[in-house]
Amino acid sequence: MTTTQKTRAAAPRTRKIVPAADAQQQILDAVDELFYREGARSVGIDAVVKRAGVNKMSLYRQFESKDALLLHYLEGRDALFWSKFDASLAKHPDAPRAQLMQLFVDLAERTRKPTYRGCPFVNIAAEFPDPEHPARQAVARNKAQLLKRLVALTKAAGARDPAALARGLALLIEGGYTASQTFEPGHPILKALPETAGILIEAACGG
Repeated sequence: MTTTQKTRAAAPRTRKIVPAADAQQQILDAVDELFYREGARSVGIDAVVKRAGVNKMSLYRQFESKDALLLHYLEGRDALFWSKFDASLAKHPDAPRAQLMQLFVDLAERTRKPTYRGCPFVNIAAEFPDPEHPARQAVARNKAQLLKRLVALTKAAGARDPAALARGLALLIEGGYTASQTFEPGHPILKALPETAGILIEAACGG
């Protein structure tokens, strides 16, 4: 053994210490990417810690189980969804009919991106069939809030039956999510989202 080799062997190994807050964020970022791209059930803890660059002990100090990770993932996706929703509305202040249309213009744009993997809530609902599972309850809350927000917008837009229009638009949104995954990426069928929404809105609100 050379002198250099002996020196390396004698030197103590140092482990990079990641602060707890940084480790938590790295884990959540890894979960968000992996769960959305590959599915929550198919992604194991080993894949999460590898992607996050932490060890299992660090993960379990932050989160007690994979289900806890799943709920944090859904909380983050819920916040992201409403951020995009509100950004669409902000393009047309005090113009509810234009706001409704903008939701579908922006949705059509998002769903046609190659990296789009559909609605994370729809994906989770497909993975967890038990409606009593906490993840499914999180999905239900997001969808119920969406319908509530749509009713408020359709009422402000002057729809004769705001609830009926909101249900139709919600169904169109869900159809867009599905079509984004069943048709080839960027398929022109997704361009029909704003046009179809406009037909529903015009029929329900009049000229």
